[in-house]
Amino acid sequence: MTTPTPTPTLLVLDAEPLPRLGRLTGRARIEHADEATLAERLPHADVLLVWDFASHAVRKAWPGAGPRPRWVHTASAGVDHLMCPELAESDTVVTNARGVFDQPIAEYVAALVLAMAKDLPTTLRLQGERTWRHRESTRVARTRACVVGSGPIGRAIAGTLKALGITTALVGRTPRTGVHGPAELDRLLARADWVVAAAPLTDDTRGMFDARRFGVMQPSARFVNVGRGQLVVEDDLAEALTRRWIAGAALDVLNHEPLAPDSALWRVPDLIISPHMSGDTIGWRDELGAQFVELYESWAAGGPLANVVDKKRGYVPGH
Repeated sequence: MTTPTPTPTLLVLDAEPLPRLGRLTGRARIEHADEATLAERLPHADVLLVWDFASHAVRKAWPGAGPRPRWVHTASAGVDHLMCPELAESDTVVTNARGVFDQPIAEYVAALVLAMAKDLPTTLRLQGERTWRHRESTRVARTRACVVGSGPIGRAIAGTLKALGITTALVGRTPRTGVHGPAELDRLLARADWVVAAAPLTDDTRGMFDARRFGVMQPSARFVNVGRGQLVVEDDLAEALTRRWIAGAALDVLNHEPLAPDSALWRVPDLIISPHMSGDTIGWRDELGAQFVELYESWAAGGPLANVVDKKRGYVPGH
C-alpha cells in the first residue's frame, strides 16, 4: 500500500492585506505567524512566505541546527531584511519577487527625473501661493544618466531613461557587454546629470553614496535612490544639498522607515522624499500573490524554482 505524501506546511509571515492563496487549497496546509510567533512555528514549516517584507523577524527567529523550512520566498526584490548567517549557510532555498517591480520603479524614476528637470515641486508650491512666476526648465534629452545596479530593475530604468533621449550608462558588480564595472563608477558619476541608485544592499554597496561620491558629481547633477536606504549616507547627502555640491535629490527609500516627523531630512533643500512607493502600483499585491502561487505549484510538482537568490551575494545572479 502506497503511503500518501503529506501535505506541505506553508507558513505566512503576515501583513495586511493577506495574500490570496485560494488556488493552494488542498495542496498546502496554510498557517500564519507574526513577529511574536514566528520563531515557534518556523521549525514545523516546509515553506515560509515572507509577506511582511518590511519585517526583520526572520533574521531574529531563524533556527540554527534542526528543522527549518526548505524554501523561503520574500514578496520583495531585496532580501537584506531576512538574510542572516544561519540562513545564508543553510541548504534552504531563498527566492524573491524579481519581475514584479521592474517597470513600475522605472516609471517612477522617470517621473522624478522629469519633475526635477521641469521644476514641478516649485510650480506646485507657487500654485498653492497663487503666485505667477515664469521660469525656464531643463531639457532632459541629450543629458546623461548613470544607473547603479544592473539587475532587472536597473535595466528597466536604463531603458526608460533612454526612451526620454537620455544617454544612460549602467554600472554593475561585474563588467560585461553593456554594463560598466565598479572601477568606472567615479568617472561616470563625474559626467552624469542624473545618478540613480538601484543596487541591492550588500557589504560592498552599503554606504557607497557618501561625501566623496557626492563630491565627484557635477554641481548640476541630481541623485535618485530607489534601491535601499542604506546605500546612502544620509547626513552626507544632506550636506551635499545644503552646500550645493549637487542640485537636487529624491529618496524613495530611507535608512529608517517611516521617516520620523522630526527628522532633519524633511527640511533639506531640493530633496524630494516619498514613502517607499516607487514599485507599488494598483494591484501590486495581487501580482505578488499570483507570482508566489505559480512558484509554489512548480515547487510542489518537483519543478525548478525561478528567482533563486545567491544567499552569499544577496541577489539573483546572472543578470
